[in-house]
Amino acid sequence: MVTVTSGQELTEAERKRLERFERAKANRRGRKAPTVMPARLARTSAFAPRKKGLITDSGFQRLYVVRPHTVVEVRGRELGSQHRDALYALFRMRAKRTEMAPQAGARPLPYYHTETTWRALLSATGRTAHVNNLGTMLRVFEELRSVSFRFYQGDYAQYEAASQGGRLAAAGYSDNLLGRIEWDGVTLDSRVKVAYGEWVRDMFESRTLASIDGETYFKLRSDYAKAFWPFLDSQPDYTWIPVETLAELAGRDYKGETTRQRLKFREECRQAFDDMVNAGGLSSWTCEETGSGRAKSYRYRYVHALPKQGSLALGSAEPEREEQGAEG
Repeated sequence: MVTVTSGQELTEAERKRLERFERAKANRRGRKAPTVMPARLARTSAFAPRKKGLITDSGFQRLYVVRPHTVVEVRGRELGSQHRDALYALFRMRAKRTEMAPQAGARPLPYYHTETTWRALLSATGRTAHVNNLGTMLRVFEELRSVSFRFYQGDYAQYEAASQGGRLAAAGYSDNLLGRIEWDGVTLDSRVKVAYGEWVRDMFESRTLASIDGETYFKLRSDYAKAFWPFLDSQPDYTWIPVETLAELAGRDYKGETTRQRLKFREECRQAFDDMVNAGGLSSWTCEETGSGRAKSYRYRYVHALPKQGSLALGSAEPEREEQGAEG
């Protein structure tokens, strides 16, 4: 049992919460303007690594799996890099929490939204502050708002077993990431307010969050790097990743592809890791072969450019930055 300075013993729940906060503090990397988001959105392949050629049919439906982290079903249209960019720009802004009663006499419910300007949003993405880009960002937000996300609890094996048995695949949550979008004008300094859906609200309330180096993310040029970086940066204890997981993050099935497709994908991976080094996120990376014959595969080892807070020398520790309780 842990005690505080007053001598009072902590409960088991309080002890676990304290350990989680200490672990989160040790895992921080001194990020500037971090992007704080629901952890599952940092570890999903629901955003295709491309900007063009996306499927816009309203009947679109696809399951995205990153074993063992996320099982997400997207309905309404295919999402791409520009949708991820817009969402991450929003999460770079600090979300505001308010409480409102759904009706008179009812218990107030928490409500999260981001309120900023079009100029600030464009600046967060590194895009030029121009009214044409303003219109593009609004269109992307509206496309995000039209898409339904179904997040499943548990791992893919549980999902697959339930699906094959004709059952609903475990507990889950179906919701839109964004709710109401309001803006008071179409100039760069006009105010814009974007409300988050209930699933995002619940993730903020439960502190099931990840902190991503947004500065590095928006310096990336490769769409594949943008698909990989959030996962790598949100896993502070990881130092390598298999090529099969990289493929899943890009919405691909590596083992099911042809030799030529695999070769092309590994070239995309090489360019993506070089891009993450050039953007200042990684200091180095290497690729190593594992196995042989039909079992041959590849593993990518990498070193973060920023050490974790717990790894810094005591005398050189950087100032702490508030990160909304994130653990990445």
